[in-house]
This record gives sequence, C-alpha cells and structure tokens, in this order.
Amino acid sequence: MIASFQTARIPRFSSHKVIQIDQMSSSASPTTQAALNGPVPQLPAEPLVVIEPSGGWRTLSLKDIWAYRELLYFLTWRDVKVRYKQTALGAAWAILQPLFMMLIFTIFFGRLAGVASAGVPYPLFALAGLVPWTFFANAVTASSNSLVGSANLITKVYFPRLIVPAAAMLAGLVDFVLAFLLLAGLMVYYRVPLTLNILFLPVLILLTALFGLGVGTWMSALNVKYRDVRFALPFLIQLWLFVSSVILPSSSVPQKYRWILTLNPMSGIIEGYRAALFGLPFDWPAIGIASLITVVILFYAAYSFSRVEKSFADII
Repeated sequence: MIASFQTARIPRFSSHKVIQIDQMSSSASPTTQAALNGPVPQLPAEPLVVIEPSGGWRTLSLKDIWAYRELLYFLTWRDVKVRYKQTALGAAWAILQPLFMMLIFTIFFGRLAGVASAGVPYPLFALAGLVPWTFFANAVTASSNSLVGSANLITKVYFPRLIVPAAAMLAGLVDFVLAFLLLAGLMVYYRVPLTLNILFLPVLILLTALFGLGVGTWMSALNVKYRDVRFALPFLIQLWLFVSSVILPSSSVPQKYRWILTLNPMSGIIEGYRAALFGLPFDWPAIGIASLITVVILFYAAYSFSRVEKSFADII
C-alpha cells in the first residue's frame, strides 16, 4: 500500500498549542489491493495533531499547572528529601540557622549596641524577622537554581516549566514551619499573649511565598542564560538582609528616609509579622505597597519566564 501524507513541521521541543491536520489520504492501485487480498484499511476519523509552542501568556496557564499538580507535589517532595539527604542533623538545620543568627544579633545589636525593639524582647524581635526572611532567602536561592538543576528532566519531556521553581519555593515551606515552631516556643517562654492580629498571619505567609516565587522565577529564567546569577545572587541577598527591618525596626529610621524602606517589600512584610504576632499596630501603607510590588514582580517574572521558556532545552 502506498500512502501519501500531508506533512507539517514538528518542533523539537513543544508546548500545548494544538494544530489540527487533515486526515491523510491513501490510495492504492487495484493490483496492490489484489496483492493484499483485501480492501485498503480505513483510517480513523479523528485528525492527527501536532503540538507546537504557543506564544504569550498561554505557557503560564494556571489550568496546565493544575493539570500537572501531581508532578508539582512529587517535585516538591523530591526537593525536601534531597535537601536533607545524608545529613547528620537532618531537618534540624531549619531551626539551627535562624537560632544562631538570632543569638548573634542579640549579642551584638541587642546587648552591645542597645538597638530598640519596639517594646519586644530583642531575641523575640530578631527571630520574628529572621524566620520569614530565611524562608524568603531560601526560596529565592533554591528557585533560581532549580531549572539548571533539573536540566535532565527539562530536555526530555514537556511539562509546565514554572512547576520547577514553584516546587523549590514550596519545599522551603517545610523549613518555615519548623522555624516557626521555634518562634512559637520562644513566644511561650516570654509569655507573649496573642491578639486578633494573628488572624492576618496567613495573609503575610502567602505574601512572602508569592514574593519569593516572583523573584525566584525571574532569577531562574536569567540563570539559564546568564550563569553569573548563581554567584551574584547570594551576595545580593546578604545585602538585602540589612535593609529589610530584620535587625532594626523601621521606626528607628529617620522619617525623611523611611520611605526608602517601603520600596523594599520584605521590610513591610517583616514588620507585618511582628504586628501580627506581638499585637503591634500594622503599617498598612507599607503592607499595601509591598502587596502591589509583589503583584508587579509576579507578572513581570511570568512575562520574562514565558519569553525564554521555549529556549530552555536548547541552552540549559
């Protein structure tokens, strides 16, 4: 049987834009049919399909991410297990890191420098800033390196690439929960009563996760093309710590310079954690600006990610 096919170019790596192709037509001479001793088999009525990359925002469709939610779960669980594989202390590192930083800050800034802490014991004040900051810093660092670390997976099969940095961010939530238990224990030790402000805490956690996801996704796309990101980012995060109200409260900054802190979303978010945990007044303008910047960063990261996503497999 001799068959003629309508050809279509199929890209090497594909996404989810589907193009229909007409049913291929087949023909055979009577001699060929006789040789086959039977009629020419009928082709199925459904058209053939070719998967090609789609442009714009479709590559970041939430519907596709939801369809691959099981893959997101398994990648998150993989990142959690790999992080503490063959470690003597295991998940205890999630507690030790903020704990020792809190002790150092307490000695040098709380005792020696006498930094004001808005009426809150300085160890508790510092830890309340270190817990969300550590979650954010780890989320950005892990997300920025996630695509390069999953090169073997990306070059072999299609799935929404945004799942990779998202899984790295979600894996950091495990560390956040463990560190938050340490913070809760310290609040019990200092007998800090809870107020209705605590109801705003889930919103702050979500805001921290979204901001970390936005920055991490943006850096992951840049890291695929420019490997300098992996060297520059840890240094920038260390500098970012000192302008994020972790060590000093924003009230200790002169009023004419305080607006600079509001341009840093993590400063407003960390102050929000302290307000929610210790019953302090919320700085709603700072939280509002942090939320607005987070949304802008998320959209810009999604746009940048979608522009370079289809070339990941070629340059990673």
